[in-house]
Amino acid sequence: MNALSQIPTRLERSAGQAQAGFALRDGRVRLVDLAQRGSAKAIVLDGCETVFLNTSGGLTGGDVLDYRLRAGTGVKMTATTQTAERVYRASDGVAQISVGLEVGAGGHLDWLPQETILFDRASARRRTEITLGEGATCLMAETVVLGRAAMGETVTTLDFHDWREIRRGATPLHLEALRLNDARLRPSAAGLSDARALATVVLVAPDAADALAPVRAALTHADVRAAASSLPGRLVIRLLARDGWPLRRQLAEILTCLRRAPLPRVWQI
Repeated sequence: MNALSQIPTRLERSAGQAQAGFALRDGRVRLVDLAQRGSAKAIVLDGCETVFLNTSGGLTGGDVLDYRLRAGTGVKMTATTQTAERVYRASDGVAQISVGLEVGAGGHLDWLPQETILFDRASARRRTEITLGEGATCLMAETVVLGRAAMGETVTTLDFHDWREIRRGATPLHLEALRLNDARLRPSAAGLSDARALATVVLVAPDAADALAPVRAALTHADVRAAASSLPGRLVIRLLARDGWPLRRQLAEILTCLRRAPLPRVWQI
């Protein structure tokens, strides 16, 4: 054994934080705060669309990624990610992802990140928190895909915890805790069965229930299992598919219906 072999190997880890803030000035949405560090970046398009990206190319155990956005009073914004986020096999440690979004009184935010792709033996914790001011509304969509079917990839071992919360001030409006592990991947009624792609869409608005019938009418893809339900001020849609592509097409139709506008420009359908 030589001296070099006794030196412990130090694996490089990525860390990134990006934050952006917006306010209404002279009737227009203006960027008032922008800070970015490490692998995280924020790109502002036309003042009302923000694209977050992770320049490290993906995450693995020990990596840290943090996105922050604040939309001031009356600001209406769309935020998304430049591409799918990939969480690779972790040899050691857990990837940590944090998303904190604030919407001021009377504002609106569409949080529409592209899918998160989890690879075999990935280990990650993600926490997404959206805080709404008085009269503010939001649309949130989250998609998780297990491996890439076109590449013949399968996921049999996984450790992924995903906490999603929407609240008005300190009052929770929507809480969702998703945990995907080895047991959930097995074919069973309590697991994902044969599904390898899943998505949740949540609309928080006073008239959210009005969108229930149009959304149900749009759930037409035979390769996607989907259901929609409404509660006062909230609409929730859940989707499952054996592959990410049919789910993405179905999701695009739902989001276009709810937004009454095209998808963010970085989405490729």
